[in-house]
Amino acid sequence: MKIIGITGGVGCGKSKVLSWFQALPDTKVYEADQIAHLLQEPGACCYKEIVAEFGVRILKEDGKIDRKILGSIVFSDAIKLERLNQIVHPKVKQYVQKCIREEESAGTRLFVLEAALLLEDGYEEICDEIWYIYAREEIRRARLKASRGYSDEKITSMLQAQKSENEFREACDRTIDNSGLWKETCSQLKNALESVC
Repeated sequence: MKIIGITGGVGCGKSKVLSWFQALPDTKVYEADQIAHLLQEPGACCYKEIVAEFGVRILKEDGKIDRKILGSIVFSDAIKLERLNQIVHPKVKQYVQKCIREEESAGTRLFVLEAALLLEDGYEEICDEIWYIYAREEIRRARLKASRGYSDEKITSMLQAQKSENEFREACDRTIDNSGLWKETCSQLKNALESVC
């Protein structure tokens, strides 16, 4: 089984790239954010520690963590973001390693893992290759405004909290440019995959 890590900054189009992978046979796609959300549910392994760290103000009436409130806290404060990552990311990595073992046993051909902090969390030791999904900043900003309704200030804050384009390019095995037409991105993905599998 080949393991490909997908990373890139917010708004670069990772979700669309993942949908391309999901259409492939014998391929399983996992998203670290979805795993993190699962592990933050009441009773799950990260819940109590997050509430203890950030307080009950992050909770909805039903006791679940309000991700919008938590996000507004951590994306405007690098120290708080780092603390949240210290709580959640090691547990996400353990969960991913369990999933890899299960998928390998099930005969899966390709395991794709998407995570914004793939590099920071040491996934290069797990992945055969790490691919950086790139899009020009003005395109990322336009996507985030259109799809999520984010303000310029929020987008700037989020971009500043993430690795730079050069840092991603230097650390990753391949760069997929998702700035242009989707068919061009698909062609890059197909060529890259053929060289790995």
